[in-house]
Amino acid sequence: MNYFGFNNLPIFNDAIGMYNSKIDPSVSHTDSTLKYYFMKYLLEKIFSVYEFKGLPEQWDKSYFLYTLFCWGYLGIFEHKNYGVIAQHGTLNGRGLFYQPTHFLCSNPLFNKSYNLQINKECALVKLQPNYSGVLDIVSYYADMLALSSESASSNLINSKLAYVFMSNDKAQAESFKKLFDKIASNECAVFADKKLFNEDGEPQWIQFNQNLSQTYIADKILLDMAKWMDMFNSEIGIPNANTEKKERMLSDEVNANNVDTKAKAELWLETMKEGFKKANKMYGTNISVDFRFKEEGGEADEFNSINTRSLQLQ
Repeated sequence: MNYFGFNNLPIFNDAIGMYNSKIDPSVSHTDSTLKYYFMKYLLEKIFSVYEFKGLPEQWDKSYFLYTLFCWGYLGIFEHKNYGVIAQHGTLNGRGLFYQPTHFLCSNPLFNKSYNLQINKECALVKLQPNYSGVLDIVSYYADMLALSSESASSNLINSKLAYVFMSNDKAQAESFKKLFDKIASNECAVFADKKLFNEDGEPQWIQFNQNLSQTYIADKILLDMAKWMDMFNSEIGIPNANTEKKERMLSDEVNANNVDTKAKAELWLETMKEGFKKANKMYGTNISVDFRFKEEGGEADEFNSINTRSLQLQ
């Protein structure tokens, strides 16, 4: 299964847009290689928030994680050859409350496709109440981080001290090259032919970029990237200050941000637990999920655990 939309088919941009619109918000997208670099690690960061225990030994954990978080749900059922397994699939049917009633599953190793009734022939574990995955969140922040990274790289190149030499012919241009080579080699004294100066005795070269401090913004872009990461951490449930406040933060402010950070993660955790509870009851498994890192201590610990980057901006 390919979760990131890559394939080997030569298709046109309109088809790519139609396919990716399900997971990519309509923003200015950047270089695909750089974006997928960030996507890969942001997705692994989401994996790190939760700890799964009791997964059957025959299950492939990587397949389990990528299916649940990227696809948004998976079906657990008992196969006569493979035992209790977890598989990706599609949803079908409509119940009284307009929820899907059946889970359709197909695998090349199966001798047939399965159309299983949810809660009777299979258990459905979903990540979010709306059955969606996290690729839209991952894709958005990967885009923002990739765009910021591109801007930083471009600024690092454009902020170099440069000179422009104006020559009358190729011979004079070569003289300028030798002159600059000697200057760049840190020679104490460099002697130049008077032909390299204009009639007024002024040098025929100028600094292309004379005030580097006004054009160098890579340091600010890096801070913006850190802010994007803080926003992403807040989205997925990783505690962070997510503030630019320079003075001592009040504990109430920290607690307010903690609630905002945990809200979505708690909902996801609750939704997964409901699915595993049904699966355990139907198939005698003992699968559980919880936060990998739990909060300890009171307000003092919460204050001491604040991301200190905001304090370093003073």
